[in-house]
Amino acid sequence: MLRFRLAVAGCPRRALVLTDTPRPDCLHCAGEGGHSYDYGDYDTGEYAGSHWEFCDCWTARSVTLLPLPRWPRWLRRRHDGRDPWGPNGYSNEPPF
Repeated sequence: MLRFRLAVAGCPRRALVLTDTPRPDCLHCAGEGGHSYDYGDYDTGEYAGSHWEFCDCWTARSVTLLPLPRWPRWLRRRHDGRDPWGPNGYSNEPPF
């Protein structure tokens, strides 16, 4: 049985998606949707990464419902330190 929920996806453009969730009472994954396996390098035995294996209770598919609009360029905040609005959202420029 599929358990749908709404989510916001951010790649390549922000969109509203309908996605499946793992079954919370699954005996194999305990509602996490799968298991993570760590593996190491064959020669040195050092940690080399991890691999995620999905459980059968979760399909991990999503369907895009509608793309979300982008903010107009004049409403976007600058992230380079030249933002005329302070960190609390108020302007720090003189009123004249």
